Amino acid sequence: MSRIWKAFWILALALPLSVFLVWGIWHNAKLFFITLLNGLTLASLYFIVASGFTLVFGLMRNVNLAHGSLYLLGGYVGYFVGAKTGYFVLALAAGFVAAAFVGLLMQVAIFRFMQGQDLRQTMVTIGLSIVIADLLLWAIGAQVHQLSAPDGLAGPLRDIPLITAYSKYRMALLPVGIAIGVLLWLFLNRTRVGMMIRAGVDDRAMLAATGINVNLVFAATFAIGAGLAGLGGVIGAVELSMVPGEDVRLLLASLIVVIVGGMGSVVGAAVGATILGVAETYGLAYAPTYSVVFTFVILVLVLAFRPRGILGQAA
Repeated sequence: MSRIWKAFWILALALPLSVFLVWGIWHNAKLFFITLLNGLTLASLYFIVASGFTLVFGLMRNVNLAHGSLYLLGGYVGYFVGAKTGYFVLALAAGFVAAAFVGLLMQVAIFRFMQGQDLRQTMVTIGLSIVIADLLLWAIGAQVHQLSAPDGLAGPLRDIPLITAYSKYRMALLPVGIAIGVLLWLFLNRTRVGMMIRAGVDDRAMLAATGINVNLVFAATFAIGAGLAGLGGVIGAVELSMVPGEDVRLLLASLIVVIVGGMGSVVGAAVGATILGVAETYGLAYAPTYSVVFTFVILVLVLAFRPRGILGQAA
């Protein structure tokens, strides 16, 4: 019976998607493929930010609702460093380090004493996100800040079949997102530190009994997750710009990516980011009034039929 239901839902989803695919290419192929590229590049940014959230929330089970504020903090720091020095690489490094440092302070001062207390973590980090956002608003103001793309990625990439031209910077987001995903997967699954992180999540007491400093391992993991949010902030500062409110948007996107993809799964986060990014851009291109609805329909369907996420595993 379960196989029949699975086949039914596969057909129920595949049929309208196939119809839309054929109609979209026939109606306006250029718009269809540009929207697809926009969706994939947006998905890459969502994945970079959400990969840090996957480490902190999905893997370590720390409910950090200030993750979006770390994105905003990293973006602002990267913007000012990049504007001052003219080096985009330094902006990336500064955004990562600034967010990682604040994340480390949060883990040492807060999460270390609230392990397993989800409600307290939720309430405290909501308060922290408000405080950080207000401090940034007070210090920097509400004006829009946008970082310039590095010289090698400025301008359009021309002579692309059908599409004709596309932003070099946006196109570069695809390999960057893939590289970060591969490195993060290798770190968690092929290194001793990654194995310690996963072991500590499964059985903290047993890992501590082997003589490993669990608090240090968790603090380093939290810092890496926060740093990835800051790195995403700098990358997003070129295309999306930095303005108050972006922190809430990216936090919501990270939550949806982790829930849809599966808690603690890097590959699942990539799948969730792709679904969200593509659904959001196609919604804006073809049905802007209802674009937000598509995102939450996907979330509801996944929670209804795959509560652990597409690639989530039983705890």
